[in-house]
Amino acid sequence: MGKLLNVSSSPHVRSHASTTTIMADVIIALIPASAWGVYTFGWSAFYTIMACILTSVGAEFLYQKLMKKKATPYDLSAFLTGLLLALNLPAGTPWWLPIIGSLFAIIVVKQVYGGLGQNFMNPALGARVFLLISFATQMSTFTLDGVTGATPLALLREGTTTDLKDMFFGNIGGTIGEVSTLMLLIGAAYLLIKKVISWRIPVMYLGSFAIFIVLFGGHGCDINYLAAQLCGGGLMLGAFFMATDYVTSPITPMGQIIFGVVLGILTGIFRVFGGSAEGVSYAIIFSNLLVPLIEKVTIPMAFGKGRVKDGK
Repeated sequence: MGKLLNVSSSPHVRSHASTTTIMADVIIALIPASAWGVYTFGWSAFYTIMACILTSVGAEFLYQKLMKKKATPYDLSAFLTGLLLALNLPAGTPWWLPIIGSLFAIIVVKQVYGGLGQNFMNPALGARVFLLISFATQMSTFTLDGVTGATPLALLREGTTTDLKDMFFGNIGGTIGEVSTLMLLIGAAYLLIKKVISWRIPVMYLGSFAIFIVLFGGHGCDINYLAAQLCGGGLMLGAFFMATDYVTSPITPMGQIIFGVVLGILTGIFRVFGGSAEGVSYAIIFSNLLVPLIEKVTIPMAFGKGRVKDGK
């Protein structure tokens, strides 16, 4: 009789990755964009980043203590939420704005629904949209070198040309983390090499968006216009760092592809036909709500299961 083997319960995939290491990798990947934002906008950007991070970490710790839950200040999830929110804010915002946004992200979007792993939308983007709706003037004021002006996407919408080189390297107005496409791509390459994120969502997102802009953007195959659309409006930040959020994106390969395509189409619709030149935040949040449905139709059928045919 052969030797009996003890088999543990599923899943049988082993990995050294943990919540903390994954969050740390994303934070590391955001350092180039964060550093460039501080370099471009000065100390005001640094203060905004610190206000968001400290408020997010503090709010999560206090909420967990008050609710008699296990405090998890060291898993870095609140730190990352604060950093992402800060990178989605204009530099020089009033001191209270990042605090209100961070409290909303941590308490309303994340903790009220059960904490990490239970939130139905990206907390940082949920807070950004809340701030956009509640404080539109402060959230749409962008200053570069002491001069307040429109973002490149807003100029494109008005028919004004933009400097593609400035958009790629980061010499433009906008939110703290969106201005340098190069720095965002460096961070994205780090995540892809470390296999923290899959290529499916960002590639399908950017690809479907590009096709939509070519077909419906009104400029045909104008490469400069298409490149400006890809580099502007936080698209790279959203595609690689927020749409790929583990909690609010599909886990199945086909689901990730569908998710990316939906994101690209929605972003294109919001930018081309909507009232704002942006659209990334709204597209990601709306798509987050579709994730349960996407997973329902793409989850593989369990082995041995099948549809009943011919009454059998």
